[in-house]
Amino acid sequence: MKREFMKRAFVGVIISVVAVLLCTVSVKAENTIAGTWKTVSDEGADKGKDKSYVEIFEKNGAYFAKITKLLLKPQDTLCDKCVGDLYNKPLAGMIFLQDMKKSGKIDSKLGEEYSDGTIMDPDNGKSYKCKMWIKDDVLTLRGYIGFLYRTQQWFRTN
Repeated sequence: MKREFMKRAFVGVIISVVAVLLCTVSVKAENTIAGTWKTVSDEGADKGKDKSYVEIFEKNGAYFAKITKLLLKPQDTLCDKCVGDLYNKPLAGMIFLQDMKKSGKIDSKLGEEYSDGTIMDPDNGKSYKCKMWIKDDVLTLRGYIGFLYRTQQWFRTN
């Protein structure tokens, strides 16, 4: 009788450990930055309005983002402020965030950090060093020039 109880207890512990591991893997998988995000205008006359949808994707261990849909401008809007190869190219489909990588750091308020990439602001054509953090379904991005920065939040779509 005692042996049967020990056997059942052992099986119960194993099942519990497997369940915890599966839940942990599920939570981590949901915390990826890959996916579709809604951007919100953070300045000017459109401040607070949904601005666009962007898709973040992984390529060779780094993350990139492209605009998939404009919400405040026509879909055929060209980037007249962009420089180089992007000048007068369509905003929809444009890759504007490049080479973001997990840093291994976690901010208690903002979440898991990604860094070492750049982000280009199509509204002014300038590129900035970038850091971003993911926590739940909120992506916080920060573009830097020296010690000056601008922060935005994007929201995961389903």
